[in-house]
Amino acid sequence: MPEQANYTIFPLGDTAVTIDFGNSIDEVINQEVLSLFHSLKENFIPGIIELVPAYSSLTIYYDMLTVRKNNPQYKSAYDAMKEKIAERLLEPIGESGILSHSVKIPVCYDKEFAPDIDELTASKNITVDELIRIHTSKTYSVYMLGFLPGFTYMGKVDDEIAMPRKVNPRQRVEAGSVGIAGYQTGIYPLPSPGGWQIIGRTPARLFNANTDELTLLKPGDKVQFYSIGKDEFNSY
Repeated sequence: MPEQANYTIFPLGDTAVTIDFGNSIDEVINQEVLSLFHSLKENFIPGIIELVPAYSSLTIYYDMLTVRKNNPQYKSAYDAMKEKIAERLLEPIGESGILSHSVKIPVCYDKEFAPDIDELTASKNITVDELIRIHTSKTYSVYMLGFLPGFTYMGKVDDEIAMPRKVNPRQRVEAGSVGIAGYQTGIYPLPSPGGWQIIGRTPARLFNANTDELTLLKPGDKVQFYSIGKDEFNSY
């Protein structure tokens, strides 16, 4: 069976397999994950049910009976999937299949919506205006969605504003809250408990169960934040 040194394939229970490209937050690795994700979406291996991309891995859920029926020469459905995936990984995939969109997200950094902004700026010895300038100056890659429907894990934030998660998470973080956790920035799509450092809130709706496109953002998208005032937030 073909193998490469830059990934490992292992089972996740009886009906899933994970391809792991390394335990790190790295845009190059994430592009490799997303390339494989879109390649498999466009050219499904029979039996695949769902594809779940993460920072540096892709998990593939499959129907065991369908895989066994289509691959009787293998001892198990996992062996068949592992072989098919390894073969696919040897093919030149490239980035052409990645459907990336550039999205501008408005954020109100007013203290009413930013309960951790004073603590973060004091810890980093910067002003609120400097934090806003730094946070809005970069274009962030959406590495993955998870935790909640539409919750975005984006990176990387500048060293000047990187901040660990809160030691004691809040019992409720409001929908639209924009936070920082380590070198990640993200947006809470729904009210939820959470431990990210909240520095603002967006009026944009990240998740809508009543639309075909359930989430505003998808893995591979590019996001730039821009600052708005409370009046613009309330009239959005």
